Amino acid sequence: MAFDTIRRDIRAIRERDPAVRGVAEIWLAYPGFHAVLLHRVAHRLWKRNWRLSARVLSHFARFLTGVEIHPAAKIGCGFFIDHGTGVVIGETSRIGDNVTLYHGVTLGGIAPAIDTANQVDLKRHPTLEDGVIVGSGAQVLGPITLGRNSRVGANSVVLRDVPAGATVVGNPARVARARKGMDAKFEAYGTSAAELSDPVARVIDGLMEQVAGLQARIADLEGRREQSDDRLTPPWRDDADADPAPRPPVAKDQL
Repeated sequence: MAFDTIRRDIRAIRERDPAVRGVAEIWLAYPGFHAVLLHRVAHRLWKRNWRLSARVLSHFARFLTGVEIHPAAKIGCGFFIDHGTGVVIGETSRIGDNVTLYHGVTLGGIAPAIDTANQVDLKRHPTLEDGVIVGSGAQVLGPITLGRNSRVGANSVVLRDVPAGATVVGNPARVARARKGMDAKFEAYGTSAAELSDPVARVIDGLMEQVAGLQARIADLEGRREQSDDRLTPPWRDDADADPAPRPPVAKDQL
């Protein structure tokens, strides 16, 4: 079973990374693969209650690869960490099959740093179902669930459950697209080839365009009003509005 899991991990890398040239390269030059391989060993030690040995091994893996995975985290088959550096996977994280993470991703907890004794073994970290892709720099926080084949755009901050098949972007993350057929098509960095942006940003851009259009319309109406006023001004208006000419002084002999 262990060798079958490793084969599936290797196959996942070859399917999702066009830069790979062969299996030997994966074994020798893929820190994400090394991190997952060492985690699977550390996880076995953790389940056998060799907790200190498991933590030491995970610490060595972090030093070697730049990827920090708690030995208690449960990870399925076909797991691929691309580039690897800066990835953090918390203790109670649950990761399904064929999941992809990119560099800088955090699967973290948001439990308060008080009364920690009562938080031991509580679910504090996310659950990623099968086929999830999380783009680089994304932060997935809390005991939430990312549904099957969902996508998280780069640098997003996810604080709520994500429906199956949905793509979320932004901070906080919002649904930018919901696929009807929850397909498992791979999308690098969790982003489709089509233009995809924060839905709130799209709304703001639309409002700004409307404001610009209204400003242009107002300027046009004001210009027309000034022209209309000029046409309706009577010819004597300027003379009437002008100051009257001073009268000559009256001589005393004329009184």
